[in-house]
Formats: sequence, structure tokens, C-alpha cells
Amino acid sequence: MTDHRSAGPLRRLVVLRHAKSAWPMGVDDHDRPLGPRGLRDAPAAGRALAGADCMPDLTLCSTAERARRTWELTAAEWSTPTPVRHDPRLYGADVPELLAVVREVPAAVGTLLLVGHNPGLEELVLELAGDALDDALDTVRTKFPTSAIAVLAWHGDDWRDLAPGTALLTDVMVPRGTKAL
Repeated sequence: MTDHRSAGPLRRLVVLRHAKSAWPMGVDDHDRPLGPRGLRDAPAAGRALAGADCMPDLTLCSTAERARRTWELTAAEWSTPTPVRHDPRLYGADVPELLAVVREVPAAVGTLLLVGHNPGLEELVLELAGDALDDALDTVRTKFPTSAIAVLAWHGDDWRDLAPGTALLTDVMVPRGTKAL
């Protein structure tokens, strides 16, 4: 079991997989929009983050249309949306690429929201989590579906200190919106 009481302030990395996308004919993968379910689920993700007190100080978001729209609909649920940076490196990124982007985050940021894609996000969560509450790791290993949220907590003076196995996976949520009646 990893000791999560190391020095430094508590930091949280909140990982949000983009909401369900559509697959229109002739549209490049980067430009795919959200589908009807994604349009319902992204606002539910925003409500879930607010309800879990996981409001970010900064959001890093993929430049893909489905990720950008997920961010917009998620943040629209908050009274005060947080700053966002759209980073092309997050599109199709693997764990080393994702970690490189996260490690550039200023030390003043306590809670970071990362909006992107699988399989990279799922693999990142599994790589960083040295331990988990309840059965959260099993949940992520089984499936990290669209609109899934994973919350990782760790102590460190700087985001550059985030390393494999150093975080505690405190929560996994899969918010779903409801169909219009």
C-alpha cells in the first residue's frame, strides 16, 4: 500500500473522458461532434463534479471537437467556469505524453481537470494510482466509458512531482443525463 501522506499540499487530478460522440460520414476523427447521448451526459458530468466538490483551478482540454464540446457543456453547469487551455498534444496522447503535459501545470494549481480520450486517459489513471478507495481501480480496469470521471489525489509541491503509483484513486463516476420526456 502506498503512503499518501508525503510532504507537500494535497493536489487532485480529475480525469474526464469526453462524452459520447457521433460518427458522421466523411468527418475527420478530430472533428467528430458529440452525439445525442453525449449532449445529455456532458452537463451531467458538470453537475457531478460540482456535487463532488471537484471544481478545478485549471482545465486542460484536447483540441478535438468532442472534447471541446464536452468541456463547454460541463463548465456551463458551474456558476464560475474555470480557465481552460486547449492543448493539441492531448489528442491521441499516451501516458508519457499526458504526464508531460500535466507536469507543465503551474504549482499554484491545486485541482486540475484533464479532458481527453481513451485509451490514454484510462491508462493514465491506472498508471498513477498506487492505491484506491473501495473498488475504484477495478471499476477503471473493467471500463472507463465516455463521460467517466476519475479523481486522483496526491501530495506534492509541484505537478512535476506526479509519478506512477503516487496517487490515491478516490472516486470514479459515470454521470448520465436523462432523455427529454
